[in-house]
Amino acid sequence: MKVQLLDLAAQYRKIRKEVLREVKAVCDSQHYVLGKHVSALESEIAAYCGAKFAVGVASGTEALLLALMAAGVKAGDRVATTPFTFFATAGSIARLGAVPVFVDIDPETYNIDPVKFESLLKKRGKGVKAAIPVHLYGQCADMDPIMKAARKHGVTVIEDAAQSIGAEYRGKRAGSIGQMGCLSFYPTKNLGCFGDGGMVTTNDQKLAEKLRMLRVHGSRVRYYHDEVGLNSRLDEIQAAVLRVKLKYLGSWAEGRAGNAERFDRLFEKAAINGVISVPRIRDGNRSVYNQYVIRVRKRDKLRAHLAAMGIGSEIYYPLPLHMQKCFRGLGYGKGDFPVSEAAAKEVLALPIYPELTLAQQRAVVAGIAGFYDRGTGARLR
Repeated sequence: MKVQLLDLAAQYRKIRKEVLREVKAVCDSQHYVLGKHVSALESEIAAYCGAKFAVGVASGTEALLLALMAAGVKAGDRVATTPFTFFATAGSIARLGAVPVFVDIDPETYNIDPVKFESLLKKRGKGVKAAIPVHLYGQCADMDPIMKAARKHGVTVIEDAAQSIGAEYRGKRAGSIGQMGCLSFYPTKNLGCFGDGGMVTTNDQKLAEKLRMLRVHGSRVRYYHDEVGLNSRLDEIQAAVLRVKLKYLGSWAEGRAGNAERFDRLFEKAAINGVISVPRIRDGNRSVYNQYVIRVRKRDKLRAHLAAMGIGSEIYYPLPLHMQKCFRGLGYGKGDFPVSEAAAKEVLALPIYPELTLAQQRAVVAGIAGFYDRGTGARLR
């Protein structure tokens, strides 16, 4: 049985009429930039995330960039983050001429280790302007100790919630805990548009006003510019699509969580729990499973085996950021962040979308079990 990593067509078939109706209405209006759908979506996303304000921008990457700019991060400033994340997290820091300062991750959640984060601030706190904890794979980082350490050292916290809209940490939703939160609406996300799109959430009115100013070339009044900003606005058509999808986001998250629980049971029944490690969700957390990531030995051979069977998978992420060629100038090297480096060699994301069937999940588990039954695997430590 062939199983795609992500089947967006299955989702689209269910909402096609609604989406096309709203897109047609936007086309008929001929209002494509910062219109009523953007304004309404900002209010709806803010409410959904438990934040007071939300500002629509052109992409998740530019959400990070604008949040850093709003926080006053400038060239030479240091910004703490994880080396085990998508490139945009550290790339946005470097784009401003600031310096990414990496902190290793927790081996079970893959999120930034709060103990190591606090240790970094104790040693180098005066040089750290901001921090970007990433809520990876749909699960929030351990935010209470992160926020406590950041407040003590005067560090602005920007949540990278690109993969975690709707995720919860001790009753609070991703994007409502730090000074700002950054969302991505890339098509593969749990809430994805039909291209690029992003949003910044905040509970601070002044930050919201600054973000709105920065996204239109630093202008509050047309043709008068207080700062050098960006042209980074969420398109009206994308906002209309997202408003349709937002109505279903809760049920889609439940579908992903149900599939995750079913995967856990199937792997246990297959008696290969000693060979693979399934996702660990911390007490007090609610994951939205943007990815369902297992940890395995001989990961690359397993992935090739699944691909030969027509089963999709993906590696998030094969090379930690501190080892990327473009960041060699930071002075990091192999062995500096061993937990991240080990994860990069062992993690594999499996299909988890809400429309996934029981038969498809059984096929995925059978494929993995068959690979290890052939004696090609090695047990996890």
